[in-house]
Amino acid sequence: MKHIFFIILIALSFSSCEEVIDVDLPTTDPKLVIDASINWIKGTSGSAQEIKLSLTAPYFESTVPPANNADVFITDSNNINYNFVEDGTSGIYINTYFVPILNTQYKLTINYNNEIYTATETLLGVSEFDFIEQNLEGGITGEDTEIKAFFTDPVNEENYYLFEFTPSLPVTKTMSVLQDKFVNGNQIFGYYVEEDLIVNESVIIRNYGVSKRFYEFMFILLQQTASGGGPFETQPATVRGNCINTTNQANYPLGYFRLSEVVEITYTIE
Repeated sequence: MKHIFFIILIALSFSSCEEVIDVDLPTTDPKLVIDASINWIKGTSGSAQEIKLSLTAPYFESTVPPANNADVFITDSNNINYNFVEDGTSGIYINTYFVPILNTQYKLTINYNNEIYTATETLLGVSEFDFIEQNLEGGITGEDTEIKAFFTDPVNEENYYLFEFTPSLPVTKTMSVLQDKFVNGNQIFGYYVEEDLIVNESVIIRNYGVSKRFYEFMFILLQQTASGGGPFETQPATVRGNCINTTNQANYPLGYFRLSEVVEITYTIE
């Protein structure tokens, strides 16, 4: 009985020493985050497009605040304006009459809180898929499902690609970037591996034509995302996109303005 009483005393002494520790993390003024991805899927008109504007938030915040009441428009090389109107207070700005033209330069302009943000990009094309190849005994263990989506890179051109794989499983989609520096004009492929992707499951495969600058932006971003790290470890450096604040350069935005032709296919595992 004495031993039991002693153990209880120890437990009570430890519990009485517990206290909540508030971590005082440094805060900064919120920055505008621009998700302006204009995607023209082959076989569609590409007229319906949207741009998402949000604000940075403290690390432990569970929600991302939208950036409301901005004036957003895109101007093409013929000085035609495409106005994007906010859907309620969602921070999502919509246009339903956009006209995508390959190899045409477009300029994004955003007026938010009396500051002007701009970016310029060119709408780039992409080749159709040639075929999809699967292997049910792939990966390091020999038990994963591998998918290779083959396409033919145009000859005598400098091309860059963004691949996106979205499986029917409840897992995060996978993205990767490719360039044709050493395979110009050849048949190349995007690669995906997932251990839980079994027969009759499906995956949406997308390939985007992107610029060299976007390729470099995403390459660094994907590397930082893959490195992981906890909230108290040194965080990666901020990756700057192609958007600038012409009113106040010190208050630079995050995000990117990109225009891509997209080839898409839904592949079912056999």
